[in-house]
Amino acid sequence: MSAQEIVLFINGPVGQLQALYLEQPNAKGIALICHPHPLYAGTMQNKVVTTLQRVARDKGLTTLRFNFRGVGKSEGSYGAGEGEIADAYAAFQWLHAKHPELPIDILGFSFGSCVAACLAGQLEQQGVAIKQLVMIAPPLERFRVEGRMPEHCPLLVIQPEADGVVNAQVVYNWCNSMTRPHTLLTIPECSHFFHGHLTDLKELVTPYV
Repeated sequence: MSAQEIVLFINGPVGQLQALYLEQPNAKGIALICHPHPLYAGTMQNKVVTTLQRVARDKGLTTLRFNFRGVGKSEGSYGAGEGEIADAYAAFQWLHAKHPELPIDILGFSFGSCVAACLAGQLEQQGVAIKQLVMIAPPLERFRVEGRMPEHCPLLVIQPEADGVVNAQVVYNWCNSMTRPHTLLTIPECSHFFHGHLTDLKELVTPYV
């Protein structure tokens, strides 16, 4: 298989979803990656999303990242979160159908991290085992995940300490209030978009994927 991602289109709930897919020979698992907010220039080409894809690739996982509805060449328009969860579910179904025997990691950045969490919770209720859920800088003050999180899969939360978009203290408080096992990692002097800290992010995520 090629070491390069290929562009393809997946049937979504409101039309075609543009995606980038990398199939690995003898893959150890599959990884689905969700991008930041569609209304604020979030796309699957975001550099944090790209970093997460490279981490998963380097760990031997087959990867899929995609544009939510209304982004890039994906059809439809912004779905206020619920639509994007449905998009992520469609992307999961496509990926899982190709590799039904492989465990799945679900990763997301910012808005996409909350979409990833809600998707993982939905899949867990359907009996799908999630190998790892990774939430990067989740905007918990603006995206409700209470009652929608998975309860059993490993959870990694990474929060920049100098985040000007997400309230870091809300994330810390949320993690401290959780009774389920999880890991919270922070990056000092790091902004929401990880300017100058992508290498730090890669080093933190790598052991968990």
